[in-house]
Amino acid sequence: MKKVLITGGAGYIGSTVASALLDQGITPVILDDLSKGRAEFVEDRAFYQGDIADGALLDRIFAEHPDIDAALHCAARIVVPESVAKPLFYYRENVAKTVELLDSLQRNGCTRVVFSSSASIYAPTPDARVDETCAVDANSPYARTKQMMEHVLQDWTRGDGAEGIRVIALRYFNPVGADPQLRTGLQDLNPTHALGKLIEAHTDGTPFTVTGTDWATRDGSGIRDYIHVQDLAEAHVAALIRFDEVVEPAADDRYRVINVGTGEGTTVRELIAAFEAAAGTKLDVREADPRPGDVIGCYAAVDTARELLGWTARRTIADGVTDALAWRAKWSARLASA
Repeated sequence: MKKVLITGGAGYIGSTVASALLDQGITPVILDDLSKGRAEFVEDRAFYQGDIADGALLDRIFAEHPDIDAALHCAARIVVPESVAKPLFYYRENVAKTVELLDSLQRNGCTRVVFSSSASIYAPTPDARVDETCAVDANSPYARTKQMMEHVLQDWTRGDGAEGIRVIALRYFNPVGADPQLRTGLQDLNPTHALGKLIEAHTDGTPFTVTGTDWATRDGSGIRDYIHVQDLAEAHVAALIRFDEVVEPAADDRYRVINVGTGEGTTVRELIAAFEAAAGTKLDVREADPRPGDVIGCYAAVDTARELLGWTARRTIADGVTDALAWRAKWSARLASA
């Protein structure tokens, strides 16, 4: 594996994966419309600004980089409440445009695809632990776009003219932190996820709200599997490096799903306590009803990732908090000036 196309490669996860690829001597080629990602995080990389549905642009990228070995599809809209308010926008951006992208990949002979899926597609389980065989039942338009795309991708590997097309779908859990070298990190100063809101509460002195306190968990708050974004990035690298072992070209089933998490569930209240301990602070914590589209949550069974990718998460929540705070301290002024 020498060169990889990354859609959404200027964003939080995509840019961190790009750095991790460079660390392994693999060249990222980045396609991003910069609707969320920032140009300064791709300025030293092969970068194309544009839409994933722009077939002419994809043809140009492959003409200029005929040695691309695989595509990593990270580009997506990801905010659950926004997806509830604007469902057609989410289906257009995350599903319809991805179908156009797949046409371009197939036309240009790109047969290896790693897809950024989501653990949010899982149906609730009695103990919140989920493996890749558990039922899926997405509960928001955002999550349904991920579930739909998994169906599309699996069908794509089986269709006419799909010889050799293979897909690994990585079901992400909840990324936290930043690249420990502070090359990349969270770019939104007004994030919607829990750790981002904790950092906002810490730096701005605003309250942190626990949305949902009557879930069937050990303390009533939702449960998640918080994975350091660098561990998540390294899982992508492992999937790309081992791609031909995980999904052999001649395999009958050329679609593989792999959970990417820590294997440990952490409630929102436990995350707050871990944040306060790592940051040396006490937050103003309040409670509210769940938001539209919120679910109890889940955490990963990670045996498949360990066996197929030779990968396990190594970093702690405290590491994630420390790196996220360091990233915020380094970059907040510059991000706010945009």
